[in-house]
Amino acid sequence: QVHLVESGGGLVQPGGSLRLSCVGVGSTFGINNMGWYRQAPGKQRELVAQISRSGTTTYADSVKGRFTISRDNAEITVWLQMNSLKPDDTAVYYCNADSVLVPGSNYWGQGTQVTVSS
Repeated sequence: QVHLVESGGGLVQPGGSLRLSCVGVGSTFGINNMGWYRQAPGKQRELVAQISRSGTTTYADSVKGRFTISRDNAEITVWLQMNSLKPDDTAVYYCNADSVLVPGSNYWGQGTQVTVSS
């Protein structure tokens, strides 16, 4: 089993920055894609950014140029650097990962709240 532990959420003013972190613990050998999703009140969960083990990245159009995803394969850690934050970025952010050793696997963290407000 894989557990994902997130940190770094909080309250920030519009235009500010936050950095989210997620560490994988447990049976992490074989972890492939890691990423971040978010869910705002009354909305569906959506992909924010994803990074493969080889470093290929994908971003939602709404965050391109403002957010940067990175990872450390040895430490099973993924970060999301969020700059120029907007009120629309307010949501619970969830870390996500899958494993090549477990077909169909889809692991989630507990979520961390990000609130962008003046």
